[in-house]
Amino acid sequence: MARIDIRGVIIPNDYKWYYDWFEEDSTCPRDVQKVIDAYPNEMHDIYINSPGGAIDVGSEIYTMLRGHAAGIKIYITGQACSAASVIAAAGYCEMSPTALLMVHCVSSRARGNHSDMEHMAEVLRTADRALCTAYMNKTGMTEREVLDMMEHETWLNAQQALERKLIDKIMFEQQEPELMTASMFALPSKEQMERARTLAMAPEMERAMMNLKLLELEGAGKWEEKSI
Repeated sequence: MARIDIRGVIIPNDYKWYYDWFEEDSTCPRDVQKVIDAYPNEMHDIYINSPGGAIDVGSEIYTMLRGHAAGIKIYITGQACSAASVIAAAGYCEMSPTALLMVHCVSSRARGNHSDMEHMAEVLRTADRALCTAYMNKTGMTEREVLDMMEHETWLNAQQALERKLIDKIMFEQQEPELMTASMFALPSKEQMERARTLAMAPEMERAMMNLKLLELEGAGKWEEKSI
């Protein structure tokens, strides 16, 4: 199993030298592709702690991960904001109870006259609708529900992200709730049933030896035979 870290700003490939020069965390598509190419048939663990970055780069990485045939498992360890939250929607995702996830609308630094501003507004609305499909596919929410969440720059803790189905599990929590019963006797634990299954499937001689180990002594030197 290989590991991919999505850390720092999400940037195009040709920006990478700049961030590396100043020893700042960053992730570009080439970083991700190198790991996928090195381990093409292995499932990948993806660890995200990123404030986001370029939306087209986030989309490219999202597409790489979602298309990885061997599968991925995503962990949000610090923050998954903006473009990083799109990447987090690429597959099964767990989130640290102390982490944050943020979704918002696409922004730009447009300049020009009123026609330029009106044109850019339409471009941004189109980009919002394109990116919201990642959240829709992950959660089952409608386009209007997702766009409303994006327009309000929504910050979510792990529990809120789980409730909206943006993640699949909160890290470190038990996967299965404790089985509760209403009876006068206790059900066997999963560990006990697994030991019994092992004994039942063992060869006859091996099972006999295991049975000997289950003989219990109440006093000293006297065994009470028990069978499986």
